[in-house]
Amino acid sequence: MTMPTPAHLILTLFFIHVAAATSYAFGPQQRRPVSRLEVANKVISPDGYARSTVLVGGTFPAPLIQAQKGDEFRLDVINRLSDTSMNTTTSIHWHGLFQHRSNWADGVAFVTQCPIPPNGSFLHKFTTPGQAGTFWYHSHLSAQYCDGLRGPLVIYDPEDPLAHLYDVDDESTVIVLSDWFMYQPPFNPDSTLINGLGRYVGGPNSPLAVVNVEEGKRYRFRIIGASCDPWFNFTIDGHRMTIIEADGNEVEPVDVDSLAVFAGQRYSVVVSADQPVGNYWIRALSNFPNQTFDGGLNSAILRYDGAPLEDPTTEPGPYVLPFDEAALYPLIDPGAPGIPEVGKADVNINLRLGTSSTTGHYTINNVSFVDPLLPILLQVLSGARHPSQLLPQGSIYELPYNKTIEVSMPATDLTRLGAVGGPHSMHLHGHVFDVIRVSGNKSYNFVNPVRRDTVSIGTQANADNVTLRFVTSNPGPWFFHCHIDWHLHNGFAIIMAEALSAAAAQESQDAPEYWWKLCSAD
Repeated sequence: MTMPTPAHLILTLFFIHVAAATSYAFGPQQRRPVSRLEVANKVISPDGYARSTVLVGGTFPAPLIQAQKGDEFRLDVINRLSDTSMNTTTSIHWHGLFQHRSNWADGVAFVTQCPIPPNGSFLHKFTTPGQAGTFWYHSHLSAQYCDGLRGPLVIYDPEDPLAHLYDVDDESTVIVLSDWFMYQPPFNPDSTLINGLGRYVGGPNSPLAVVNVEEGKRYRFRIIGASCDPWFNFTIDGHRMTIIEADGNEVEPVDVDSLAVFAGQRYSVVVSADQPVGNYWIRALSNFPNQTFDGGLNSAILRYDGAPLEDPTTEPGPYVLPFDEAALYPLIDPGAPGIPEVGKADVNINLRLGTSSTTGHYTINNVSFVDPLLPILLQVLSGARHPSQLLPQGSIYELPYNKTIEVSMPATDLTRLGAVGGPHSMHLHGHVFDVIRVSGNKSYNFVNPVRRDTVSIGTQANADNVTLRFVTSNPGPWFFHCHIDWHLHNGFAIIMAEALSAAAAQESQDAPEYWWKLCSAD
């Protein structure tokens, strides 16, 4: 099956005018993205094996949503799912967007909303003041995004302070890394897809994604870790990469020749097309065992203008500039909040990560997260304020308004009943955080730590104790969870219940009537 090129995956967006609505093909210079996103089942074969999936707009990855900094979003999700062998309800989360004063639109089933029923719809209305960079969107119901509902979202900054480093930044420079499953998961992934195309062991010589470049130009590649499970080591034969963004936060430029991309993470890298005209392998090797590049597995093609239409013959390496997360320093307003000493934040939380001896589910401080019958936000707006009044009990962490929070997460993957299956990538909704201790590093950095919204907690073999800080400036119940979707599905999550009285006051005014009605939909 021939898949659409990235240019064909751009979502058709519409713009509201006072007198009339006019549709346009969306480009980086156009504004106010408003769109209908139809979620439906479709049989596709991105790696040569056909299976039923859950897609937006009939494509994988889902269509690219582009916006300009300061735009208002109006994204109407319409549920056309009918394959009862999978979930037929759905929800969509906008990963990395803060949803300030729009917690109701965060898109997390049973946390901020009820799922959208078949033939139902839900209009997400929100703004993203101050935010620009590389984001993505995906289902946040059970493990549904592993069946296909995941796609890129980019907010362009017309005043990008690093724009002088690159020449090209458009739909052709977005690179989505994902795992893929022949059968409905959970199983080990059968293939790696880059921009929706790949090959599996023993499978056909299926088309691979091609990223086209012109000799002499500099490209801002926006790399999105849209996997359900593995992390990827991303490289481009013969080319160095300059990292300029991590999870929507620009960083001081740093050169690497390999890049670790965990589930949920995003990076922008600048790559100069400074090699002889030809074809070069783009490689995304997952952390699963027995991985190979033979036959074009785990690969895509960087193709210079004028190169023949054939697979590359380039070799990997040598790698002399390894990725080091500790070397990523924020470009703007660096520095962690609060007193620059470990344990001296206003609220200090240590999370003990493990697994249950009876169910095998993941636990945080001995409790597995279980979806409540009613969304947590609805419970708050119905009068519940204290964690003892909120479900699921033991998973709600009450946080006061406008305070510095420190969260430490010692890796436990080698401990009996520890959190096996790592490294785990942890994502916090509604915020970015400063990672004052990154994995693979035993020192703490309060001066200019990397700022992001998804972080790997590393491994117990390295005695990792990843620690982060953030300020509770965004009232609402915010999900904090492992972004390996099977782990989340099996309880690896808590709720940061931030300034609930303030959240109740603002969301009771801002949540639309149809949000309230969603939980009573047939």
